[in-house]
Amino acid sequence: QVQLVESGGGSVQAGGSLRLSCKVSGYTYNSYCMGWFRQGSGKEREVVALLNTGGGRTWYVDAVKGRFTISQDNAKNTLYLQMNSLKPEDTAMYYCTDRCRNSWGQGTQVTVSS
Repeated sequence: QVQLVESGGGSVQAGGSLRLSCKVSGYTYNSYCMGWFRQGSGKEREVVALLNTGGGRTWYVDAVKGRFTISQDNAKNTLYLQMNSLKPEDTAMYYCTDRCRNSWGQGTQVTVSS
C-alpha cells in the first residue's frame, strides 16, 4: 500500500525552525517526482521545493530560497524539509507529494507566530 506520511509540523515563533519529514512506504520513490507543497488558509496550494529537477538540482519557490532545504534519506525512503528563519507567511498545511504518481500525504500544519 502506497503511503506518504508527513510529520514534524508545529507552532513556532518567527525566526524559529522546524524539520518536516515524509516517510514513504509501499514503494521506492524516484527523486525526480518528489516535492513539498503548502496551502495557507484561503490560498491555493503552491509548490515549495522539489528534490531533483535534473542533475540532482533542487528547486525552491523564491519565497523560501535561502531558508528552506529539501533533502532525502534513501535508506529510510524519507523526504525532509528543513525550514529555518520561519516567517508568519510560512503558516500553512505542508504536503509531501510524489508528482509522478499523484500521491499526497495527509499534510502537517505549520504555524508561525510573530
